[in-house]
Amino acid sequence: MICLGIEGTAHTAAVAIVNSNKEILYDNRDMYTKKTGGIIPSEAAQHHKKVFPKLIKEALEKVKKIDFIVYSNAPGLAPCLMEARDAAKNISKKLKVPLIGINHCIAHLSSAHLFTKVENPVYLFTSGANTQIISSEGNRLRIFGETLDVGIGNALDKFGRNIDLGFPAGPVVEQLAKKGKYIELPYLVKGMDVAFSGLVTKTDNLFKKGAKKEDLCFSMQETCFAMLTEVTERALAHCNKNEVVLIGGVAANKRLCKMLEIMCKERNAKFYAVPLKYAGDNATMIAWQGILEYKGKRNRVDINPYERIDEIEINF
Repeated sequence: MICLGIEGTAHTAAVAIVNSNKEILYDNRDMYTKKTGGIIPSEAAQHHKKVFPKLIKEALEKVKKIDFIVYSNAPGLAPCLMEARDAAKNISKKLKVPLIGINHCIAHLSSAHLFTKVENPVYLFTSGANTQIISSEGNRLRIFGETLDVGIGNALDKFGRNIDLGFPAGPVVEQLAKKGKYIELPYLVKGMDVAFSGLVTKTDNLFKKGAKKEDLCFSMQETCFAMLTEVTERALAHCNKNEVVLIGGVAANKRLCKMLEIMCKERNAKFYAVPLKYAGDNATMIAWQGILEYKGKRNRVDINPYERIDEIEINF
């Protein structure tokens, strides 16, 4: 079975082709970026509309036979979701093959099983809009903790925007942090939940008072990642599990990986992280989740910008 996947929930337009033997036959993507400010949904959607035809053409030149099409229909920015849906519908109609929509966040989780040897872990999902500590129970996912305001990725982007680092800010923050020193910031853990907006406000005020970018980047990372490590450890103990896997775009950050690795080692648990290339938004995970869901005959095509992962059954 060969699936063409289309990702377009936020800043990344991506197309991939994967078969049921877990072979990646094609994988390419193009990210909407800005030198100043953050993501503007309508601009990102226009970016996707321009890029998708080129990526799809390249994919079909590489692989001629496609059994079905899958696209990320939830959750995400509505204008971007609609462009992904339209691109998927067009190619489905052209090739006369079935079309299904799948949940982008669940695809992130199932990518952990595609790219690592993890079996039954606590998932730490860290992306732009999402920050959740998750574990599976039966055929459902349970969210043990999450952000109370913004996702860690968006928090880092807002922080970066405030100190003129451009978008996306995460990679720049990670590099500048290597040269910084610690400044005490609010540590906002509430039970199993975390909050980041207060840190963004505090660092903005400190920057306006003359604090160095390097020191702010170091302190922002250390504080946010310590919060995430704490709640992940608590979930690990509560669920009585011995595996943690880090997924989502912020999984690319080596400092976060190191902190989680140290915590897991102290608890005699195994730590995994999705490979850097597939940590952020990509269509390979969409295609693979499509294969899993196609076997289960799920068929959801309409977009749902606000769908949560604990609202639907899982297929992995």
